[in-house]
Amino acid sequence: MTATRAGGDAAGSNGDAVLRLVVEGLQVLRAPSRGRAAVDVVDEISFQVQPGQVLGLVGESGSGKTTMALALLGHVRRGLVIGGGKVVVDGQDILPLSPAALQQMRGRQVAYVPQDPSSALNPTLKIGTQLREVLASYEGGDSARTERLAEMLAEVGLSTVPGILDSYPHQLSGGQQQRVGLAMAFACRPQLIVLDEPTTGLDVTTQRRVLETIRDLCQSYRVAAVYISHDLAVVAEIADHVAVLYAGRLAEVGPAREVFTTPAHPYSRRLLQAVPSLERSQVLTGLSGQPPRPGSRPPGCFFQPRCEFAVPECEAGQPPLIEVSPTGHAARCLRAIEVAALAGTEDGPMARPAGAGVTASLLDVRDLSATYGRKTVLSGLTFTVPGRQCVAVVGMSGSGKTTLARCLVGLHPTWNGDVTFSGSPLTAGVRRRSGDQLRRIQYVSQNPYLALNPRRTVGQIVEQPLAHFEKLPASERYERVVAALTAAALRESFVDLYPDQLSGGERQRVAIARALILEPDLLVCDEVTSALDVSVQAAIVELLRSLQAERGLSMIFITHNLPLVRSIADQVVVMNNGRICERGTVSEVLEAPKDAYTAQLLADVPKMTVAVEEG
Repeated sequence: MTATRAGGDAAGSNGDAVLRLVVEGLQVLRAPSRGRAAVDVVDEISFQVQPGQVLGLVGESGSGKTTMALALLGHVRRGLVIGGGKVVVDGQDILPLSPAALQQMRGRQVAYVPQDPSSALNPTLKIGTQLREVLASYEGGDSARTERLAEMLAEVGLSTVPGILDSYPHQLSGGQQQRVGLAMAFACRPQLIVLDEPTTGLDVTTQRRVLETIRDLCQSYRVAAVYISHDLAVVAEIADHVAVLYAGRLAEVGPAREVFTTPAHPYSRRLLQAVPSLERSQVLTGLSGQPPRPGSRPPGCFFQPRCEFAVPECEAGQPPLIEVSPTGHAARCLRAIEVAALAGTEDGPMARPAGAGVTASLLDVRDLSATYGRKTVLSGLTFTVPGRQCVAVVGMSGSGKTTLARCLVGLHPTWNGDVTFSGSPLTAGVRRRSGDQLRRIQYVSQNPYLALNPRRTVGQIVEQPLAHFEKLPASERYERVVAALTAAALRESFVDLYPDQLSGGERQRVAIARALILEPDLLVCDEVTSALDVSVQAAIVELLRSLQAERGLSMIFITHNLPLVRSIADQVVVMNNGRICERGTVSEVLEAPKDAYTAQLLADVPKMTVAVEEG
């Protein structure tokens, strides 16, 4: 992949013959309606991808990543239109093709892997049926398709799974579902494959297997890939080149090693500073403000209002892509050469655990076991949560982390054991608990898009728990709502907004505000940052840290992101197959793991240094 100069030839000096994908001046518009003029969602997008290489596409939520990725397949979401440009796949511009021709091309020449594998598979059909449907257009007879089916399963590491072809999607793990999706995408050996956050929500071990599968298949079949992710460490491991998108424009583009070690755009620098470190506990710094939306972008450089390097000239106009090295590394910044010359990105200040030195126990769990029907899913769990401290719970998908959380908050009643909260026994199920226990233990779930009622305003959502515990006049309820929103770093103006008017990070803050309004002592956070980009993730983690310090909160922080543990937790509990295989302080577990399972988890964590070392 090579960055193209403004107005230059997208094919570059290599020629189209060695390029799988050439994008020139791609523009996607929001269609005009009711007197509202058309406005660009993405524009001025030009890049190339060579056979067998992976382009990583990164940026905050709302930057236009998915819109641009879908346009590479000749598709746009409702209300959008392609305004211009070229998308040349293996020598053919696909944008002028008819809908019928595009349909014939998809799957054969271009393929797409969505973020949620369960939504990509038909829940009513067996895996074998769905894979054979994809091969219906495969050249050759039945014997060739049968041979290709076996080959597909082997390529994605599913050939040894018993009864895989006779299984339904719900009978597979998330990682297995994602590998089925990869098998379907690579089935007809396309020239271009677009992967939209394919490892979001997967644990680090499953994620590594999926990444290795993607890399091997791309190199084996010389497929060009565009890999979208908010996890910069994942992109560092898999991508040859990186494109950083901001407000619908390419902010920076170049070889992965250069972009991650010598970023030339201030925006890229700030994103990298927000990435947590597995080796160092540091304060995570997110970007202040929000990226501008289409139709409300500032004059000049779109990033200028949030930029620490801004000068008056930045307001004059949108800067061009400025090359900072002969490799094609370029950034849309007037000070790109100066920024790239800086000594990498700076580490944030050291983060001191909010509960350091506190030993009094708030929650004691002794020999907790839980079942689903006749199946035992948790066995003999024993650990404590000290007052004002954060205990991180980590482990592979299916290890029992969420079941443990649901037991503790009363949503999963079929468990037994000895659990005490603030010295009093905690019974199974919410109906048998006192009002005081229910108020003092609050839960923040994983998905901010499903956690909020879309028919209620933010004010109504945050206020709702009060109705179950306190009878207050309307004015006092409103004051409590505003105070909770303020504690979650949201303004009073959010009271009258609906969830669909909020970003993912704002929705997660509303969910936190709803939990805070009852002034709990224990906050159970279940993967609350898994769907967020690195900047918003940093802001949420620092919000939780500040709340812990200011309010004396204890937290159970469930995550598959082990580097985050460094920045927020005091202690770690490692789970495997429903049991605790290791527990201890953060430094004990992350620096000197005693269990082989823990060591493997740490080895599987994506590291920003991989792209540098491998070049």
